[in-house]
Amino acid sequence: MAAHSKMNQVASTPIDPTAASDKVNLLDFDRQGLRDFFAQLGEKPYRAEQVMKWIYHHLEDDFGRMTDVGKALRAKLEASCYVGPPKTLFDKAAADGTHKWLLGMDGGNAIEAVYIPEPTRGTLCVSSQVGCGLNCQFCSTATQGFNRNLAASEVIGQMWVAAKHLGNVTHQNRRITNVVMMGMGEPLLNFDNVVTAMSLMRDDLGFGLASKRVTLSTAGLVPMIDKLSQTIDVSLAVSLHAANDELRTELVPLNKRYPIAELMGACHRWIERRPRTSITFEYTLMKGVNDQPEHAKQLIKLMRKLPTGSAKVNLIPFNPFPGTRFERSDAETIRAFQTLLLNANVLTMLRRTRGDDIDAACGQLKGQVLDRTRRQAEFRKRLDQGQGVAHAS
Repeated sequence: MAAHSKMNQVASTPIDPTAASDKVNLLDFDRQGLRDFFAQLGEKPYRAEQVMKWIYHHLEDDFGRMTDVGKALRAKLEASCYVGPPKTLFDKAAADGTHKWLLGMDGGNAIEAVYIPEPTRGTLCVSSQVGCGLNCQFCSTATQGFNRNLAASEVIGQMWVAAKHLGNVTHQNRRITNVVMMGMGEPLLNFDNVVTAMSLMRDDLGFGLASKRVTLSTAGLVPMIDKLSQTIDVSLAVSLHAANDELRTELVPLNKRYPIAELMGACHRWIERRPRTSITFEYTLMKGVNDQPEHAKQLIKLMRKLPTGSAKVNLIPFNPFPGTRFERSDAETIRAFQTLLLNANVLTMLRRTRGDDIDAACGQLKGQVLDRTRRQAEFRKRLDQGQGVAHAS
């Protein structure tokens, strides 16, 4: 895991307290990584857990204010490490209460995180990469290309920033009740760092969320789905969007590498390992593309291949962004699609669009990405030529 690999790096290189560049970001460590790091400093493991509570329960980044930590240890920590969440470049609130943060990375890059309040829950949508390399045709992030994976500190740091802003108090005033790894990037392509961050989300000394309240969404990296099920207890969402290979390959190019049959095989294995859980299948409805009765029937057939009660479909009305030619399905078509699924006893939810007035809706997240894939330039060229994203059929 990322925290452990960083621990190896720290262990092999003595800490120079006088060099700021050598300071270690404590947000990069899960509980065991932090215990190991404190042991290296000559401190007992319980001291690591004291500091961990200050970082995640009290959202404290100043060692001087950690009052039950001895002065000598506080001085040692000040000299050798820091608590470094991403810097907030700006934040926006939508009319419906949705909140979006633009968080600065290195080299002019930036990512976005979004908080969605509801009467019975508060969900934080977290990014895992600067940009995304998968090029899903209906996603705004895809048009920006890809720069790099986020460090564990940059993933959990999004939750730290949001919790601080919202006044979240772990185990008490819990403003953030759910986290979804559905922001910028494909989480399973940044496996170790994302797992470290999710461990901190779940740990009682971290943010203390239950397994069912931390969800990772993937476009379908089959081997990594299997690895995830064996590594950490979280919920799984699959970004499906079509139930036949030809259409899904057009919309989600990763399908060419891991077609639907292989993806569903991984889903079966997930359910076998976690028989009391269900998988959420995300399905973005696009006008005239994947919203017709025949598409609903294909989806029903696919869902029936899974054990009863082990799958649910989350229908997402397409959220437009500049340059796309995809359109949102009309309300009547969406209702008809949902009705077909419900009548076939497929548990189906319709996601309400939130935060679209600040470009915080699903599929709209778009930070600042210094693209290493040249996709951004190609997208702009198509726009200049009056082209757009071709419709799949």
